Amino acid sequence: MAHENDSQMLRRPFFVASLGNPPPRYTNTLHSAAHTLLDSMRYTYRLPQWERDKSYANGFISRGRGYTFWQSPSLMNVSGKAVATAWRAFLKEQSSEERSRAKLIILHDELESPLGKVKFRTGGSPRGHNGLKSCINSLGGLEFYRFGIGIGRPESRESSDVSAYVLRKMTLDELQKVSDGAGEVLQKMADMAAE
Repeated sequence: MAHENDSQMLRRPFFVASLGNPPPRYTNTLHSAAHTLLDSMRYTYRLPQWERDKSYANGFISRGRGYTFWQSPSLMNVSGKAVATAWRAFLKEQSSEERSRAKLIILHDELESPLGKVKFRTGGSPRGHNGLKSCINSLGGLEFYRFGIGIGRPESRESSDVSAYVLRKMTLDELQKVSDGAGEVLQKMADMAAE
C-alpha cells in the first residue's frame, strides 16, 4: 500500500533506462546487473511484463503509475544511440508541462563497487564505463541521473579476466543482492519526484 501512496505523490515523469547486454544470452550476467535491478523494481511496483517496442529503439518497456521502465536492447558499449532514441520517443508522449519536468535515469553496473551496493550520481565522469560514455556522447549534453549497482571485481586486473568476470552468470545469492537494491532506488526516485 505504501507504494501506491508513493506513486500518487509522483509529479515528475521518469524514464528509467537500464544498460546491459541483450537477452537471452546475457541475461543475469554481472555486466547486465542493471537489467536485473530494473526488473526487480518493475516487480516491486507490480508493473506489466516487459514488451518489446519498436518506437523505443526496439527495447523492452514496462509502463505504469508515472514510471516508464526500459531495458536497452543494445550491447553495453554502444548503448547510447538506443537510449537517446528511446528518450526522444518518451518525450513525444508527454505534454509540454510534463516534458519540462521529465527526467532521465540510467541504471548501470559498477565494477569495483561492493556487490549490490547502490551509488547515486548526477552527471560527472563515466569513470571508464563504456556504456555511460556512449550515452553521454549520444545525449548531447543532457544531464541525467544515474544509479550504479555494484558487481564487485575479480582479483586479477587483466582485461581478459575482467571480461570473463563481468560476462559470467550471477549466482542466486548475487542475483538476490542486486535485486535487493530496488527498494533503495525507488525510495530515492520518490524523493526526487517530490522536489
